[in-house]
Amino acid sequence: MDAEKKKETETVTQAETEAKKDAEKTGAAVLEATGLRKTFRDFWGRPRTVAVESVSLRASPGEVVGLLGPNGSGKSTTIKMILGLLRPTAGAVRLFGLPPGAPRARARTGYLPELSNLHRFLTPRETLGYYAGLFGMPGPAARSRIAELLRRVGLDGAAADRPVGEFSKGMARRVGIAQALLNDPEFVVLDEPTSGLDPVGRREGKDLVRGLGAEGRTVLLSSHLLAEAEDVCTRVAILAGGRVRAEGRLSDLLERRDAVRFTATGLAPERAADFRAQLEAAGAAVAVDRPARTLENYFLEIVREAGAAGASAPDAGRGAGT
Repeated sequence: MDAEKKKETETVTQAETEAKKDAEKTGAAVLEATGLRKTFRDFWGRPRTVAVESVSLRASPGEVVGLLGPNGSGKSTTIKMILGLLRPTAGAVRLFGLPPGAPRARARTGYLPELSNLHRFLTPRETLGYYAGLFGMPGPAARSRIAELLRRVGLDGAAADRPVGEFSKGMARRVGIAQALLNDPEFVVLDEPTSGLDPVGRREGKDLVRGLGAEGRTVLLSSHLLAEAEDVCTRVAILAGGRVRAEGRLSDLLERRDAVRFTATGLAPERAADFRAQLEAAGAAVAVDRPARTLENYFLEIVREAGAAGASAPDAGRGAGT
């Protein structure tokens, strides 16, 4: 019996290895979801709610794909089906060419849920050590990886050894992000990753997501913050009523092909008026405005100036904002 089980395990492992090699050779998608449908039923098995209908998604290495939509649009249900936490009523999901429940697919996947239920009496270092044990990571490798991640999410100081129960929501969120990256995943699912973070933390979070894509990892990002998604995503899928209503590269979806914008510096007002008159004479409808920086960039500039002047709050610590 043991010999048969060992043979079956070796066969599965070989199939998963071959699937990985095939994906690498053909440049296949890391995520491929086709025609997903999820119907929730009542106690008697009668169809009650169709939460997701005909949803198809694809994500390749290095892509940051945004999954956007209002509350009740099917985002969470779609994510759970992609991760193998819910079985689709119809359709199929493949991660790295494998079913989402395959051990090798899960080993290469990281997940940050919308709500991180962390042990309140453990420190960030102990929390990550606990999950490293679940992954079976060797002690030296685990300690090195934990130190790297605590530094990456801004918890490498005294906060690394404080109980998580003392943290603000934003600091606890940083622990959740580190946990999602602990196994060095190639596919990362982030559900509202910057929830609870202050503006500085949000910028660091966006930089982290961009960095994951630059490293060749595939990121599926779910967020209600559209400006955040616009900053970091290469492609988006917009869900409404359980269906994908729009999908594509941001540059293709947002570009106005019927308009052209000119930005000129050092142009005297009278010359600007002459230029506008020439365009209007050619039949163009002209709107003149002045470029503006974003509120986020302005806020971060003020904070940096205050820090340089020694005005930062004492003992605040990096990432201690609420």
